[in-house]
Amino acid sequence: AAFSSMRARGANVTDIVVLVVAANDGVMPQTLEALNHAKAAKVPILVAVNKCDHPNANSMKVRQQLQEKGLTPDDWGGETIFVDCSALTKQGVDKLLEMVLLQADLLELKANPDRNAKGNVIESGIEPGGPMATVLVRKGTLHLGDVIICGEFYGKARALINEEGKRLKEATPSVAVKVLGLNGVPDAGAEFSVVDDERTARDLAEERRMTSRAETLDAKSKVTLENLFATLDEQQGKMLKVVVKADTQGSVEAIVDALNKIESDKVKLEVIHSDVGAITENDVALASASQGVILGFHTRVDSTAAEKAKHVNVQIKLYAIIYELIDEVKAGMAGLLDPLSKEVIVGSAEVRQVFNLSKGVPVAGSMVTVGRIVRGKVRVRRRKDVIYEGVTQSLRRFQDEVNEVRAGMECGIRIEGFSEIAVGDVVECYTIEKVAQKL
Repeated sequence: AAFSSMRARGANVTDIVVLVVAANDGVMPQTLEALNHAKAAKVPILVAVNKCDHPNANSMKVRQQLQEKGLTPDDWGGETIFVDCSALTKQGVDKLLEMVLLQADLLELKANPDRNAKGNVIESGIEPGGPMATVLVRKGTLHLGDVIICGEFYGKARALINEEGKRLKEATPSVAVKVLGLNGVPDAGAEFSVVDDERTARDLAEERRMTSRAETLDAKSKVTLENLFATLDEQQGKMLKVVVKADTQGSVEAIVDALNKIESDKVKLEVIHSDVGAITENDVALASASQGVILGFHTRVDSTAAEKAKHVNVQIKLYAIIYELIDEVKAGMAGLLDPLSKEVIVGSAEVRQVFNLSKGVPVAGSMVTVGRIVRGKVRVRRRKDVIYEGVTQSLRRFQDEVNEVRAGMECGIRIEGFSEIAVGDVVECYTIEKVAQKL
């Protein structure tokens, strides 16, 4: 669910969506989500009913479920083409490709290859060769050496690599390639375009960087005299600060979104920095300065960063599963809260006789009625009202000093500093337990 925006981007940059549904499982929650993204992007949908060779396959059920969601099969008089196929036995795959081509002809999907390339970044990250962006060319042809601008980053396309790892000289419309050569990691979903020379690209990128910096500064709230106290109160509240590093821009975005959705009035969570790539010394310095923790997702830690983190006592946690990360952050936020104190009554005794001693407080000869009486905190009740709270000075059974007396036994209790104890009083013994708060 956290990667929803990644799928929405996929639907927005495509011309025809092939919705794959397993014939043995039918429509699943993620099928509906993909369907909603495709509908929101107003993209025509083809349905591939996969696993038709499976003994439990039921392609009719799939058609019925999707008809309820507004996709009526063409063989039932609707608009949507359904193709039964099997990835295992290759049955129906040719027909599926034919149908995709037929749809493309009907929709007249054409692009001009003889112009400067334009398209979208599908995913981005950092690779050994530097920042990498996987781009989908939508118009024009992207050539090796073209100057690209993408958001606030620019650069020359040093390498174009396709999904099989082969290096290409050019990428025509509808081809997806990895581009190396940008001077930073662009946002996933951003649009890229090829410009004529590097100078134009640099000026435009600088202008965009200034605009985005001004917007970020505006977004941070200004302190006025009126909101000063509120701001101070807010800052004194409990706050968990985190630095997020992940392998790709899409993962970073998904994690930051999921973290921002954790709702709690008692603890605030602030993502002080999020980026793509390995965890570096700079991240450790940043976390150390703001007393935060570093969360890594599918990424590694530089050896120098690991040493520095030990030195400045910054915690680095690495994860491979997103919900584990979210759960641990929630637990960490709850751990910042002061524990609640909870009283647990251990037992009570009824005073049957009072023995006054020559010196010190009297001994209450008592019968333990409930639980057990132990040394420690006690309170004395008279007709339901608490008249004294204190601690036991001594607890005896016959002549021996003991640590606890169980129900049904008699004992002598002396309560420190309390000499007005009377027959009929109830001595209650209790302990205080610390309970972790929930968010």
